[in-house]
Amino acid sequence: MTSEEKFKKVISHAKEYGFVFKSSEIYDGLSAVYDYGHNGTELKNNIKDYWWRAMVQLNDNIVGIDSSILMHPTIWKASGHVDAFNDPLIDNKDSKKRYRADVLIEDHISKLESKIQKEISKAEKRYGDKFEKDQFIKTNPRVLKNHEKIKVIYSKFSSALEKDDLIALKKIIEDLGIVCPVSGSKNWTEVKQFNLMFGTKLGASSDSATDLYLRPETAQGIFVNFLNVQKTSRLKIPFGIAQTGKAFRNEIVARQFIFRMREFEQMEMQFFIKPGTQKKWYENWKEQRMKWHLSLGLGKENYRFHDHDKLAHYADAACDIEFNFPFGFKELEGIHSRTDFDLSNHEKFSNKKLKYFDTQSNESYVPYVVETSIGLDRMFLAVFSNSLCEEKIEDGTSRIVLKFPVVLSPIKVAVLPLVKKDGLPEIAKDILEKLKREFRVNYDEKDAIGRRYRRQDALGTPYCVTVDHQSKEDNTFTLRDRDSMTQERLSIEDILKKIESTLSIKSWL
Repeated sequence: MTSEEKFKKVISHAKEYGFVFKSSEIYDGLSAVYDYGHNGTELKNNIKDYWWRAMVQLNDNIVGIDSSILMHPTIWKASGHVDAFNDPLIDNKDSKKRYRADVLIEDHISKLESKIQKEISKAEKRYGDKFEKDQFIKTNPRVLKNHEKIKVIYSKFSSALEKDDLIALKKIIEDLGIVCPVSGSKNWTEVKQFNLMFGTKLGASSDSATDLYLRPETAQGIFVNFLNVQKTSRLKIPFGIAQTGKAFRNEIVARQFIFRMREFEQMEMQFFIKPGTQKKWYENWKEQRMKWHLSLGLGKENYRFHDHDKLAHYADAACDIEFNFPFGFKELEGIHSRTDFDLSNHEKFSNKKLKYFDTQSNESYVPYVVETSIGLDRMFLAVFSNSLCEEKIEDGTSRIVLKFPVVLSPIKVAVLPLVKKDGLPEIAKDILEKLKREFRVNYDEKDAIGRRYRRQDALGTPYCVTVDHQSKEDNTFTLRDRDSMTQERLSIEDILKKIESTLSIKSWL
């Protein structure tokens, strides 16, 4: 199955089983805007909760806030978004389609990376257990040639981005022979900058209304509340402020399902530190965030760090944690050493002091900041796409299963009476009442038991409790495990203990 075919299955399965729908679908929808269904909402909330527990609950020096989406317009001038929050766009004259110039180049690089991976995969099949991957990468002429191409492109690409050289970006596109995905032509316009913020109005009438922006990130709500939180919480540096919330970007080239949307959700933490300590804390948070990702068991090989060649205007160091999505490695989380740019600029534009008095050193200073910022929707897609698989089973048939990390599964347990008679539904509903106080539980009595198991597999439900005729005699029930499909007979008390131990946050974080 190709990557494109797998991605189509991900999108199809997400809709069929109530995870993600196209927004306003009965009106033909809006481009790059999506709604989360009943199961998608549960999965999204579980991801958010898992992040919040790790970030806030388990750290004594990190607290959470919820700042407003609408903020004073000068905030976005101070943050640099009004002047610098732009994407380089290019139009194809034949298809009339608009693209991000940097994405076209990145996609070309991804194709070269795919060629390298194909060479490695072919060699692995050819040599089997004798295959030495590192040696092959260092010596294979085709792999080396493509690596050199990538290196040259990255060098020119990084230089163009760093200098905001739009002419150089177009030249790279032309030199690489990049074609429009729709028309197949190379008939490109010049590259232009486009500001990504959504404008709106605040006021009762158009004459007196104030021009505002929908926030393009959640971070500024944390910065402008820095002193409010510090004074009321009495936290001392180093400390962090965490937030989850919606952000809005007028993406011209929004694509790849929920990977790049116009309305999305972020999980951010700004960690305030003493100037001069940023390198230590930057490395610390890189390590901590990767540990969090790996705790979910999605596969170490699916993650990698990518250091930024071009730093944002506020940063002195930055990297991405990239994940291997069905369409290749792409940014999942950003970790940035933001220096004192944000707080210093808000001091300047607001004429209010945002300094911290350090009682240990007896000095006042504007703190430096290390940021961790993860896209909740991208994390959803990473978990969902990685978990969806089709398996051949012993009887020769196959099953579609979502092997979610159990702690994130939307439904934790399904209660299934074997038949809809002989008092079995009544016993099953009693169990449902006991379990739903602790877990999100699904009750299903329609169709043969095998079909119901398959349905729960497709929803990612880790456990099924089946009530049969033996249950009436000895008060034991069949507990079926999603991943192994093994079954064991247990009392309801033992079932509760087993599920609780599996879902305990201590087992994961």
